[in-house]
Amino acid sequence: MIKASIGAVPGLILSFLILAAVLAGTTALISRARKKPLLLPVLLAICMAGVSTVTLLPSGAGTPVGQCDTGLPGHVLTSSSSLLNIGLFAPGAALSTLLFRRPATTAATFVVFSGLIEFIQSVTPLGRSCSVTDVTANSIGALLGVAGATVWLRMNDRPLRRPLRDLAWAAGIALVGSAALAGGFNSQVKGINVVAIDDSRQAFGDATDGSDAWLSSEAEAVFGPGTHATETSAEKDGSRWKISATTNRGTISGWWPDRTLEKAWASNNRGDTGKLSGAQAGQVARTFAEKHFPDSLAGSDQTIRTLGDGSDAAYLVTYRRHRHGVMMPMRLDFTITKTGRMIGFTSKAVKDPALPQATVTENTARAQAAKAAGAKTTSAQLLAQQVGGQWRPVWLVGANNADVWLDGVTGQKVTPDK
Repeated sequence: MIKASIGAVPGLILSFLILAAVLAGTTALISRARKKPLLLPVLLAICMAGVSTVTLLPSGAGTPVGQCDTGLPGHVLTSSSSLLNIGLFAPGAALSTLLFRRPATTAATFVVFSGLIEFIQSVTPLGRSCSVTDVTANSIGALLGVAGATVWLRMNDRPLRRPLRDLAWAAGIALVGSAALAGGFNSQVKGINVVAIDDSRQAFGDATDGSDAWLSSEAEAVFGPGTHATETSAEKDGSRWKISATTNRGTISGWWPDRTLEKAWASNNRGDTGKLSGAQAGQVARTFAEKHFPDSLAGSDQTIRTLGDGSDAAYLVTYRRHRHGVMMPMRLDFTITKTGRMIGFTSKAVKDPALPQATVTENTARAQAAKAAGAKTTSAQLLAQQVGGQWRPVWLVGANNADVWLDGVTGQKVTPDK
């Protein structure tokens, strides 16, 4: 608060000097009229002028009106701003204790005063930041000032004034002040946990540090030299982050910190006029897969299909892996033009699950599906699917323009998880 105020509040020094002169002059006149010592009252007046100008002078920064940071003050003893707050409130509390010799009342008054300052900052358009951390730092400063002054009084044989009454006044001020502030904050102020937000942002930055550079490099490998990201985003998924980027040539996404790509698609998704054969397109895809998807490539079968007609057609190169006649959940697809340009790819890198042995044959599955759909079947494929969170061998049978899913072990109709 103070550090920001000095740089952000116009006329802070001048305002302090004017207010200090007014308060100190008035205090000196009153003390002289009452024939009391001048030094402590005048110094206390100057300290309060400093507290008032630093905390309540309008500024162009801060949280919106009606909000206050309610985050736990975990950095109160390590933050430079909080340490400055402690230093701001300690002298006034010490001088007040020396002047009135009522430490409990002084401590309670300064703590409530600190809360009042934050409340005023939150409900008025001063452009100041209200926070629990500031209240805590101010209160720590006040308590340190009171403690230091109390020790000095005892060391110099200066007795405290009416200790029991001092405690009674302190309890009353604390009770009434805290109740009033609690009511005011509950009715007028909305709490926001800025500390948690900042910590979350810091954790996000630490967790994804380096991901942008990695994905930009991969985008250039896919789309060619001169590719640069125009927008990036990150979304947490369990212990990983899905990193996505929009580039001047297309979109790409992958997983961090795994450094595994998920998919990419070029902005120019039309075929190119060229003479590349299907086998050559398959080699382009394999070379890229060997570097980026070796686990998916191992044990997989490659299939090449032509998309479109003529010299500007493209090739769809797919990789699928089968275990005991069951297609595993891994998926890897590439779209390659006849010039060898990669339009895009999609990767679903899933480890082969352990499955029970399928006992339902294709003929049995087709017969059951045809009966359920009331029509002839057109296709049947045995896939590894999750059903109720468990991996199962499942027949996907096409019949009557519909899909029928049958458990490969029990033959019962099932609905795979989305």
